[in-house]
Amino acid sequence: MESLFFWVSKVVWAVISPDTLLVIAVVVATGLLWSRWLKTGRWLLTLIAAVMVAITFIPFGSWMLLPLENRFMANPPLPQRLDGVIALTGAENPQGTVHWNQVQLGKAAERLHYFQYLARRYPEARLLFTGGSGMLGDQIFKEADVARRVLLEQGIDVGRVIFERDSRNTAESIRNSLEIIRPQADEKWAVITTAWHMPRTIGIFCRQGWPVIPYPVDYATSRSGSWSFEPQFQDNLSQLRVALKEWVGLLAYFITGKTDSLLPQECR
Repeated sequence: MESLFFWVSKVVWAVISPDTLLVIAVVVATGLLWSRWLKTGRWLLTLIAAVMVAITFIPFGSWMLLPLENRFMANPPLPQRLDGVIALTGAENPQGTVHWNQVQLGKAAERLHYFQYLARRYPEARLLFTGGSGMLGDQIFKEADVARRVLLEQGIDVGRVIFERDSRNTAESIRNSLEIIRPQADEKWAVITTAWHMPRTIGIFCRQGWPVIPYPVDYATSRSGSWSFEPQFQDNLSQLRVALKEWVGLLAYFITGKTDSLLPQECR
């Protein structure tokens, strides 16, 4: 069932992603221009142009991410003792790392940075880095393997770290982590992930009966959500893509029972 969910989620998102929808709309409109529905094609192209202008000047994605990023406190107060720290993958480029034999990272590298920070702050804490590959066809190269190399090169004792490398999405990462750690009821664990991804992450932890301390990082918006009237089509489209994907993920996880609410909060 989990494999079906994984495959369906990948295929559906590939179709409904805003950049994909724009390309499909342009192709359809162009085809209409060369048919007897010329007028319909013109109207569709006009609509596409209006949408692109709106995306260029209006940060829809930023506004959609803002409530997710504000859901949990930044730089939360941590207890004097932590039993463990979990970090979710996200920045690692396994294929590029193998190809160049050099660590390749993208966005969300803050996850690795703050994992190292908490590892040094809590030298007695257990450490878990979780995430394999979210690719549909290529499950050979794993993000956790890149994380291992990063931590090794940064002087972290990787013997302290458990690397979970079989999960393909957030739900599998947390489920696998629970099976590996089997935490006691009185243990205190912190989880590190991107701020806008934290609500879905905490929702899954709560559903699994594992209350953790959220430590959000890698913010994509300003705290106020201010609007600067500047033409930024590429950046705004990219952020809209991220925001829509996360809200669709929240909805899908809620409908399939992986979380208890559409916009989760800390476990009760």
